[in-house]
Amino acid sequence: MNPPADPAPALAADNLRRSFRRSFRRNAGETVAALDGVSFAAAPGSLTALVGPDGAGKTTFLRLAAGLMAADAGTMTVLGIDAAREPQRIQDRIGYMPQRFGLYEDLTVQENLDLYADLHGVSAAEKQRQYPRLMEMTALGPFTKRLAGNLSGGMKQKLGIACALVRAPELLLLDEPTAGVDPLSRQELWEIILRLVRDEHATVIVSTAYLDEAERCGRAVILHQGKILAQGAPDEIARLADGRVFRAEPPAGQSARGLQARLLGAPAIVDAVPEGGKVRFIHDAGDAPIDALARLAVVPAPPRFEDGFMILLRRAGDRRPAAAVTLERPPARDGNGVAVEVRDLVRMFGRFTAVDHVSFEVRRGELFGLLGPNGAGKTTTFRMLCGLLPVTGGTLRVAGHDLRRARASAREHIGYLAQKFSLYGELSVVENLAFFASAYGLRGGRKRARIDWALQQFELADLARLPSQQLPGGYKQRLAMAAALLHEPALLFLDEPTSGADPLARREFWLRINALTEQGVTAIVTTHFMEEAEYCDHIAILDAGRILAQGTPAEVRGRAHPPSGREATMEDAFIAVVEAARAQGQRTAGAA
Repeated sequence: MNPPADPAPALAADNLRRSFRRSFRRNAGETVAALDGVSFAAAPGSLTALVGPDGAGKTTFLRLAAGLMAADAGTMTVLGIDAAREPQRIQDRIGYMPQRFGLYEDLTVQENLDLYADLHGVSAAEKQRQYPRLMEMTALGPFTKRLAGNLSGGMKQKLGIACALVRAPELLLLDEPTAGVDPLSRQELWEIILRLVRDEHATVIVSTAYLDEAERCGRAVILHQGKILAQGAPDEIARLADGRVFRAEPPAGQSARGLQARLLGAPAIVDAVPEGGKVRFIHDAGDAPIDALARLAVVPAPPRFEDGFMILLRRAGDRRPAAAVTLERPPARDGNGVAVEVRDLVRMFGRFTAVDHVSFEVRRGELFGLLGPNGAGKTTTFRMLCGLLPVTGGTLRVAGHDLRRARASAREHIGYLAQKFSLYGELSVVENLAFFASAYGLRGGRKRARIDWALQQFELADLARLPSQQLPGGYKQRLAMAAALLHEPALLFLDEPTSGADPLARREFWLRINALTEQGVTAIVTTHFMEEAEYCDHIAILDAGRILAQGTPAEVRGRAHPPSGREATMEDAFIAVVEAARAQGQRTAGAA
């Protein structure tokens, strides 16, 4: 008896090619390959991760799979259908959630679901079967009458997934569904994805900027400049780093991020990141001694998927130079005084308390992390610290100025990098810099000198005349930071500056921040990447407008409850702290 044949793949790409006109360098108009000979297949009921740096081709691949664009060459077959010939048949059978899913913010949760169901021709009987399942899966049942615009970031992403699932698709394509959401929401979204695959045998292909998410998938496909560098089980890719991963203790008087900068400057180091007060690094396979490791205590560490990913990028020649910023006039180092003092800070919107008696302080030259779930009050706190939002109550002093009485004078010392990068898309790079320089009061020769400084320090000179809306994500981040530093502020506020950025862009960003703090700039940052909290000197975790925990990363990490046999991570600590506070709040409310 012959064994049963393997089922046909749910998706199969063969030698797929797709090019676009380049628009962001001097040679604008040149053709660039977004996909260059990509081939892979996804089996029915499988979960596949697409990972790679910005511009690797992940979104292009998903759009081709969804039948939203045609390939220049090669074939894409989805559910046995040729995507080039019958894209509509594919769209009738799949679910697709792009990076900016089109929710209608002035409609309720229920109205959004109804709209997408009607667009896809879902019958009334099918709605009755699907809606309870979707509400239970996403935990949106209690919020069906809430406007989508009033949902948190994580709840919006859940609603987007529910809308993509409203007709029970045979294949689900998700383009960075967890970008910009907090760790708790990310955990909940992945529970939905894993349940779809495990219980309903759905086929899911997901692109992600979080490399730990790829470890949850059965298969990972690593893209770089339109080509596949590797594909296979995540643990197979992790094994590329066997025997090459180590941890080093910083020497006395040096921070972990300072040691990281030293190691990344060594040619034999593939990657280095702060972790648990130490630095975790990947050594090249060669035996050459590394000066930066002299007299350091070094111990082996088990490899992870991320280590294999970084080795593959290194082999492909993608090692971005260590990014640093040299200030013309570093802030004065007059002792180790307090740069930011917050005492019993309160902000009300009508009867809603967004920030509820928050207190902390940040010393000069320190890097302080403000962490919390979506809607915790981080951005509201930031806007008050920057003098952009009046304080309802409490004490707030920034750079020696009382922000309740002298907001304008305090703002002269502050640089602010907003969550969505407050750039003017129609203006060129140099026009954006000129606008912000004028807004900060720079004139004449000083203004021209500072713009030249920004173009040189952030490697933007080649893009000076390009509209900022055409910049790739990493370059938008550089431009936004350059604009925030034009007036040489002593304090820098960074609101989720790495959201959606690829791992290389995030490392480049943090090297610049480290260089700034080494020169005396005080920085306060919010982030949803919990491993980035390891860069900070001190952190605070907020939820519902209140501080739940604060201290050094090591002190906060001590509150984690990881599974037996695994080291605690900052994400473990974050989830433990927030869940414990919410459980206590529910018990208190129940007792009342």
